[in-house]
Amino acid sequence: MIGRLAFLGPGLTYLIVFLLIPLGMVLSYTLFRRGRFGGVVYEATGENFTRLLEPLYLDVVVGSLKLAGLATLVALLVGYPTAYLIAQLPRKWKTIALVAIVLPFWTNFLVRIYAWIVLLSGPGLVNSTLVKLGLVDKPLELLYNEGTIVTGLVYSYLPLMVLPLYAAIEKLDPQLREASANLGARPARTFVSVTLPLTLPGIVTGCLFVFVPSFGNFVIPELLGGGRSIMVGNLIRDQFLNARDWPFGATLSLALLAVLIVLLLLQAWSSRRA
Repeated sequence: MIGRLAFLGPGLTYLIVFLLIPLGMVLSYTLFRRGRFGGVVYEATGENFTRLLEPLYLDVVVGSLKLAGLATLVALLVGYPTAYLIAQLPRKWKTIALVAIVLPFWTNFLVRIYAWIVLLSGPGLVNSTLVKLGLVDKPLELLYNEGTIVTGLVYSYLPLMVLPLYAAIEKLDPQLREASANLGARPARTFVSVTLPLTLPGIVTGCLFVFVPSFGNFVIPELLGGGRSIMVGNLIRDQFLNARDWPFGATLSLALLAVLIVLLLLQAWSSRRA
């Protein structure tokens, strides 16, 4: 018993001090109201929860779901064939391809986002190339729109989609696809009937890994979206830092946490069924 506590102690202490206690404080703030000059006044109220139902905040939540869902869909459409091709490579090239997939994570996140600003700005590389090739007469407005936000989200979290998909495809027994082909199924039918169902847990996990950080992201909408498209992460940050309305910011954080818990439960349920 003492030996187990010796091994579990550091990890449990870290979780309690840096996760459970701050989370408990945030959850407790939802029950109180904002002070006149910000902060928290410890008077019980339920108005923080009723404010969540106001159209202004519901629109932000719906918009965040739309952008995060679209980024997840694009990442899936790009990541699945990428993972499938990597799984078919010789072992030597698999390692090289996987290193190339995770290579962007070795660079600072903000540096990578600012690189997109340099590429997509008016005098940037993309617009300059299009103008020189005669494809456009003047630089396009490629920044500060929802399409750019989705692009940034996909770029940032695509490896989180590829890796689970690769792991699921790599574990497939090739004889199953061979048996399907021997029974007369075309490649497309084999993919739909054999490969896709067996890799469904990897698809669900990859979608969860992309959707969760995309839904709560606030850096990409701020930099690539120019602050024109506000997502839940931006709203929570503004409540804590600008409006100084900590109780409502905590309530928004609780709502975000509830959505993520539901997604995790759905992922666990689908994994059990698979």
